Amino acid sequence: MTAPSTTPPASPSGLPWRDRKRYAWLLGLAVPTLPFQAAALVDVSDWPVLWWWGPFFAFVIIPLLDALIGPDQANPPDEVIPELEEDRYYRWCTYLYLPLQYAGLLYACRLWAEGMSVPGALGLAATVGVVAGVAINTAHELGHKRETVERRLARLALAQSAYGHFYVEHNHGHHIRVATPEDPASSRLGESLWAFLPRTVAGSVRSAWRLETRRLTRRRHRIWSHRNDVLTAWGLTALVFTTLAAVFGPVVLPYLFAQAAYGILLLETVNYLEHYGLSRDRRPDGRYERVAPRHSWNSNNTTSNIFLYQLQRHSDHHANPLRRYQTLRHFDEAPQLPSGYASMIVLAWVTPLWRRVMDPKVLAHYDGDAGRANLLHRRASRYGVQDAPTHAG
Repeated sequence: MTAPSTTPPASPSGLPWRDRKRYAWLLGLAVPTLPFQAAALVDVSDWPVLWWWGPFFAFVIIPLLDALIGPDQANPPDEVIPELEEDRYYRWCTYLYLPLQYAGLLYACRLWAEGMSVPGALGLAATVGVVAGVAINTAHELGHKRETVERRLARLALAQSAYGHFYVEHNHGHHIRVATPEDPASSRLGESLWAFLPRTVAGSVRSAWRLETRRLTRRRHRIWSHRNDVLTAWGLTALVFTTLAAVFGPVVLPYLFAQAAYGILLLETVNYLEHYGLSRDRRPDGRYERVAPRHSWNSNNTTSNIFLYQLQRHSDHHANPLRRYQTLRHFDEAPQLPSGYASMIVLAWVTPLWRRVMDPKVLAHYDGDAGRANLLHRRASRYGVQDAPTHAG
């Protein structure tokens, strides 16, 4: 790999255009160090509750910073995007997440093996789970790229959460079916997070397996082989967990599964809020219209975008999946969330509050016509829709 570029791209005026957040992207590397931060805070304060530092950081500190710093709608000029995409500095901001991620996992396993109170050990598992959840987002950024090294790093990042099939389903399933009733990762108007979770988890596994079976069958390869990306992803998780249990003892296994489950919960909650109720229309030929900015909920909150590699500029990501995070753009036509993902995740966990905030926004997006939304069929009458299509839930 070549060294990161430090030369800023030129703007059309000839003056150098500079990314004001260029060095702020390094702040994202604070997330994989959360287990170390928690241990230091407990050591200094002697407060065991601070083993839960990861959730506090994610769902208290980040929302507060979002509120204080506010949004940033600025887009890079089109003319600088090609060179900005080639600036390898931004890639290293994601690459470095992985060694820190696994250093934190190893450190947590050592602490679990040495003996902790159950509440403290669970708090540490939740903190490690925040790392695992954001690692899925890091894998999301890397897994969309063409470079082999980035795709391999994406699979490694997913191993901690035991969600390696996401690599297959997200790229080849979700991006094709997004904002349609056929997509297990697109939530429906009237569907709670807790109803969405089993549907999306089971649906993503089934979808990934079908997609990989179809790919291998077309290439005349055996399904049960090392060429199966779903099997190799799960095998990598098994290798990681087995190795950690062999080194530190089986006592770490319950906490490894707990942190993985928490990371998956964070991912799927993000999936839930990214497309809630949004729907693509069918064309006269029966196919769905092309994905547009209006099919994803966006947020320009500066802090949460920095820690999530601009995942919240989700409309541009779906329109241009290969586009790197530093060049993702804001679109005025994209529906906007009332806050950043960190706040919205907590809101999604409380169904009545979520519906009170988000259902009116979905209805406003469709000019009051819930029939145009991706609507949960059994909830249709609640929204005044009498003849909802049966395939919508």
